[in-house]
Amino acid sequence: MTLGFDELLAGRPLMAILRGVPLARAVELAGAVWDSGLGVVEVPIQTGDAVGVLRDLASRGAPVGAGTVRSTEQVAIAAAAGAAFTVAPGFDADVARASHDAGLPHLPGVATATDVHHALRAGCRWLKAFPAGSLGPGWLRELRGPFPEARFVATGGIGAHNARDHLDAGAAAVGAGGAVTRDGGLAALLDVLRA
Repeated sequence: MTLGFDELLAGRPLMAILRGVPLARAVELAGAVWDSGLGVVEVPIQTGDAVGVLRDLASRGAPVGAGTVRSTEQVAIAAAAGAAFTVAPGFDADVARASHDAGLPHLPGVATATDVHHALRAGCRWLKAFPAGSLGPGWLRELRGPFPEARFVATGGIGAHNARDHLDAGAAAVGAGGAVTRDGGLAALLDVLRA
């Protein structure tokens, strides 16, 4: 059964992004995220090694997403590797359609009201506010007014220092990469999310 983001992120305010992380470290980090009960894992699939990491993590029983999916070919690779969802840095209608056709919820990146409008019209209610660190929490507050149906995952420049600000501004979850993979970063972020 395909889970949508409503189910995948229910009570899980963290999307941990494991970009360029070797398999052993990815298994360790993903295990910590899953054990916390506070998040899901995304593996950007820009290299063959990353696809292998995605495949391995997906085989462990918890939903894992494929990130930086920018083409319909990458959607097919993600689906074949066992991804539970796809994530993109921007909005592309063809990629969104291919993901939905493959039974994979798609989280497109948005940075403007126009992006949000087009993504919602394409059937994507969950959206990646990117780069959230540059857009700021105010962007979320302001865009939620005209687009109350949108659910945002604030991603890009997010860490323990600003995750709570974005959640308080209306983000349904935060996506964090560097903050998760740095030594001690995941623990600090999880502490903030538990507070």
